[in-house]
Amino acid sequence: MRTPGHDLELAAGWLVAESDVRRPDDIARMREAREGDGVRISLRDGVKPPRSRAFVTSASCGVCSADLIELLPDQTSAPHTPGWTVSRDVLTGLPDAMRAGSGRSTARWAARGGARHGVRLARAVREDVGRHNAVDKVIGRALLDGGVPATDHLLVVSGRVSFEIVQKALAAGVAGIVAVSAPSSLAVDLARTYGLLLAGLVRGDRLNIYAEPELIS
Repeated sequence: MRTPGHDLELAAGWLVAESDVRRPDDIARMREAREGDGVRISLRDGVKPPRSRAFVTSASCGVCSADLIELLPDQTSAPHTPGWTVSRDVLTGLPDAMRAGSGRSTARWAARGGARHGVRLARAVREDVGRHNAVDKVIGRALLDGGVPATDHLLVVSGRVSFEIVQKALAAGVAGIVAVSAPSSLAVDLARTYGLLLAGLVRGDRLNIYAEPELIS
């Protein structure tokens, strides 16, 4: 299940978390197959492919079909440079900036019941019925643009922060996550273990800081 569109980005971003893909040239070839047949991908020689899945991946949770849940992600770079900080005002303003970047479609769907999740990384904003898919899309865009690792950048999400979203953020090398909703306890544990800034329930001028408060100036 996914919202159609940006399918190559979705596949590329998923590979960042599920394989050794970290650079655009790690993907030797990627193309959309016939309608309904997904994306065809060939990896560069020596790049570890994703592990096999027991079932089809759904939009609800990317680990639901996994044969093994890896709690400790493969972090290949520091999430931020020494001395990096972000101001509280920037954090509280990011959800509105994400909505503005989504354009009219987000407002239209929100008015009909909030059926899409929005995610922003750097200048890219993507939407999807599944929040994990939306995260994969923006990470995939960053990868294809040569922006992975996304050091000193923040991932902004409109939904709840699960531990898998933290895993994806760590694999992409982002500095932190800013969320409109709350994180799970395991997501908080992972963020604290790896030094990732985690802000949740960011609404108006209020927010909760769950990990790395010293990174806020």
